[in-house]
Amino acid sequence: MSTPSEQPSGFGRRRFLRGAGVCLALPLLESLGGRAAAASVTGEPAIGLTASGAPLRTAFVSFPNGAIPAAWRPVGIGPKFAFGRTLEALEPVRDMVQVLGGLDLEAAKAGRDGAGDHARGNGTFLTTVRLHKSATDVRAGVSIDQEIARRIGDQTRFPSLELTGDTHRSTNCDSGYACAYQYNISWKSPTTPMTAESNPRLVFERLFGAGPREKRSASLRQRRNEQRSVLDFVMDETRSLARTAGRADRAKLDEYLSAVRESERRIAKSESFGAAPNPDREAPHGVSENYEEYITQMFDLMLLAFQTDSTRVATFQMAHDGSSRSFDHIGIHEGHHGLTHHRSDPERIKKVEEIDRWYASQFARFLERLDATEDSDGRSLLYNSQIVYGSGNSDGNRHTHDNLPIVLAGAAGGAYRTGRYMDHGSRPLANLYLKMAETAGASDLKRFGDSTEALRNV
Repeated sequence: MSTPSEQPSGFGRRRFLRGAGVCLALPLLESLGGRAAAASVTGEPAIGLTASGAPLRTAFVSFPNGAIPAAWRPVGIGPKFAFGRTLEALEPVRDMVQVLGGLDLEAAKAGRDGAGDHARGNGTFLTTVRLHKSATDVRAGVSIDQEIARRIGDQTRFPSLELTGDTHRSTNCDSGYACAYQYNISWKSPTTPMTAESNPRLVFERLFGAGPREKRSASLRQRRNEQRSVLDFVMDETRSLARTAGRADRAKLDEYLSAVRESERRIAKSESFGAAPNPDREAPHGVSENYEEYITQMFDLMLLAFQTDSTRVATFQMAHDGSSRSFDHIGIHEGHHGLTHHRSDPERIKKVEEIDRWYASQFARFLERLDATEDSDGRSLLYNSQIVYGSGNSDGNRHTHDNLPIVLAGAAGGAYRTGRYMDHGSRPLANLYLKMAETAGASDLKRFGDSTEALRNV
């Protein structure tokens, strides 16, 4: 792996900008200095590592519309538990997961805002901050993934990765709430969501470059010759707008310019990482018509991003809360959201259970692949990860937000006690997030959202 001083001439900011992802990372190998590479290139002590020195990966995966509580809830407590029917697919990785009960999301409750539980459950899932109810004036909170990425994101080529399984978005969203709340779980600031990518091919190209493997370098050179620096162009245009903008618009433009400058800083930071060969695989062809294959592709890309140490923070919104997707491939032709309002109809409850089981089985397959992938310290990627799987709604029939369906997967390099079910007895979900941030090395984050303390007994 080349050092910054060994990079070929012409490897400048513009080349990286126009071919974002051309500099690829190999899997983090101990024989290639994996542990040393994990440290900050500034020479300062690195955070975001496990006890062995391997990178700690953090991810948040959301599924829509809550779950049938009776089928989700395990039987028994502690290590002597049995998965509920919904989570049975997790049995092969049982020793690497915790099912967590008693975690609540107060910010998603109606309060004085009335209807809109899907927008609130979705928009507050990773922020735990109450949303401003408006279709246009968006105000949320900074999400926990971005709080962690702010602190460890300079150790990898991409501070974070945002994925979504929503390939189409409605403009008619939940009960007077902006669609931004319903289609985003990751938030950089209270007014700026981290837009997630739904196309597997575009995700791959962002991470590793465009085109077939043997043509990627040439296509990137061509793109460099044909395009201007996008950031320079945006900066010039925004400054021009600012000269004639009103006070309120200037404040928004200042925030936007700050984001542009941050992108410039990240590009400069990326130049300090050495180049590596292209991955020995072709890019996905795009969004598969087979929904199960599509979701598998997205999980595979998250795994590849972690395996190559391209990022250590990721989110995947499998579908937005309120999703009415049908599941014809498992024999369910009605929309998911409509079915969740089952009114105790046994047949509808059974169908929702099957949808819940399907989502959980996709997550379980991802965990099995992580568990089968060796990390730089000889452990598995799953062992060196902390991954939340859950929903901002608990019982979709009644729109409740207490005792959420939450799984914490991975041992965080040995920091967590896995293979058990723990009922935390009504604690803020934010307490779990504060614990995860603490585990990732974000010791300066003393409070998050509506947290009261870092969750104990994890």
